[in-house]
Amino acid sequence: MRSPQVVLENLQKQSLKKDYRFERLYRNLYNPDFYLLAYQNLYANKGAMTPGVDGLTLDGVGMKRIESLIQSLQDHSYQPQPARRRYIPKKSGKGQRPLGIPSANDKLVQEVVRMLLESIYEPTFSKFSHGFRPNRSCHTALAQVQNNFTGVKWFVEGDIKAYFDTIDHHTLVGILRRRIKDESLIALIWKFLKAGYMEDWQYNATYSGTPQGSGISPLLANLYLHELDMYMEEYKKQFDKGDERAVGKDYGRTHRTHQYWKEKYDALWHTMTEEERKAAQREIKALRKQFQQYPAKDPMDENYRRIQYVRYADDFLIGVIGSRADAEKVKADIGRFLSEKLKLAMSQEKTLITHGQDKARFLGYDISICQDTATKRTSRGQSRVYTYRVKLFVPKEKWVGKLLEYGVLKIKTDEHGREKWKPLQRDDFMGLEPREIVSMYNAQIRGMYNYYRLANNVSVLNKFYYVMEYSMYKTFAGKFSTTVGKAKTKYTRDGVFGVEYMTKAGPRKVTFYKGGFSRVTAPLGAGVDCKPEYVVNHQPKELFFRIKAAKCELCGKEHTPVNVHQVERLKDLSGNLPWECVMLKKRRKTLVVCEECHQSIHLTL
Repeated sequence: MRSPQVVLENLQKQSLKKDYRFERLYRNLYNPDFYLLAYQNLYANKGAMTPGVDGLTLDGVGMKRIESLIQSLQDHSYQPQPARRRYIPKKSGKGQRPLGIPSANDKLVQEVVRMLLESIYEPTFSKFSHGFRPNRSCHTALAQVQNNFTGVKWFVEGDIKAYFDTIDHHTLVGILRRRIKDESLIALIWKFLKAGYMEDWQYNATYSGTPQGSGISPLLANLYLHELDMYMEEYKKQFDKGDERAVGKDYGRTHRTHQYWKEKYDALWHTMTEEERKAAQREIKALRKQFQQYPAKDPMDENYRRIQYVRYADDFLIGVIGSRADAEKVKADIGRFLSEKLKLAMSQEKTLITHGQDKARFLGYDISICQDTATKRTSRGQSRVYTYRVKLFVPKEKWVGKLLEYGVLKIKTDEHGREKWKPLQRDDFMGLEPREIVSMYNAQIRGMYNYYRLANNVSVLNKFYYVMEYSMYKTFAGKFSTTVGKAKTKYTRDGVFGVEYMTKAGPRKVTFYKGGFSRVTAPLGAGVDCKPEYVVNHQPKELFFRIKAAKCELCGKEHTPVNVHQVERLKDLSGNLPWECVMLKKRRKTLVVCEECHQSIHLTL
């Protein structure tokens, strides 16, 4: 059988041929190397050791388990297990989001299918789509907004109501069939869509939607909304009008006056006295300031229109250069397309039309169009470099809400209605080691900063930092039954709060975050831009070859069937058992062992 890398690269090359239809894809599910590659991709995930409804996890993956899976796929007896449903809080804090946990075997099969579908569809996805894609992120979507939305007059904040739960299965399969001519693979995807879920030990069938939590769900969701991306590209061709805005009347009049007097004074310059020259300079400066108060181009030019679009998962933002009526029409047209073609509904509460001078909300940022007419010296002279530029802001409710979510802030209101903020200790951190407490605070501060680093007002996170800092001091004071001042003094050296600890390599020290909150304009991640070139990167790594070697890493037996013993966290191991010692020494959460050793390991658990 061909290696997975060759297969995926060939699929990618063929995907660029618009009329090409893919056949005999299902046979790739008979290749054991695909499952080893799938396991390599999955084993480090946070949910790898979370059991599905059958109680199995990714612990124990081996060639026998893979061959059993392949046999069931070959005779088409394979049937996905219902997902185990659980609920997680929404980021907004309002309500809960359903999450499906597939069984371990289903995760492996779904990952193989995902790799095949990604190689086929990823190279063809729109440059305006940023959610759940390689080298794409919220940051690349926001960077695209900054680059492309200059000068928009209206924002349309798009949101699809219950998107993941309302995807129409027949429409989705119809989209797949346009490029995939393999009914066996289509039938398998049908099985995943119809697998259902278990909640409170009751089976529930699924008639629409892609299960959140499954490996193929994000890709199928993107494939479905790729239809919207293509619609918007065609819509833009029809909507855009005019090559350039007309010159603003007020700007043109005052600019001509400025040019007239500048040329006149230039001609008379050698005949003027020093006092007359200074008076002329003051007059020219005043005239220049006057025309720079007006827009250079007519913002109400009816012969000029533009539309911009960007999408992250089911959230999208549209910028309109035109009238409010144009923005209303765009919103109505998109709503009609979603309803008629994709059987989706836009959320009326969240799909808003916002003026460019106000703040539109997208991906947790507030977005506005700058009206600042201040000038800056450039190679073209004094220019208004800020006007109509996109500005990104950290909403106050986001960082304050995060402090309240962490339980580190209490807000009281005095008799005059003024807020009084009080940092609180973290009771949930009391059982941690001192160095772990500092590390946890650092991680939460860096997480907030890394996400909002693109914002023009990112320095506002200094207030967030202040509350987190004093919460940490109070947590230390509470842990050691002392005062804040004494706790701070004990761990502060040269003005830096830190905790020393010992390791096998010697003493180490973890210090409290002191990196500041300066603005970074590049999206997070080296080499990430708004138009990444898609490259298949499914190279086998160490774990792949360790399994293929068929050698027990505990007893040394060679040429024997092996399984992978996996643990969730290394720090849970005590080091009292031989297999624990080997894993701790290798610093690995996986240990490739023969069947006898795997059984003996489980007898000690």
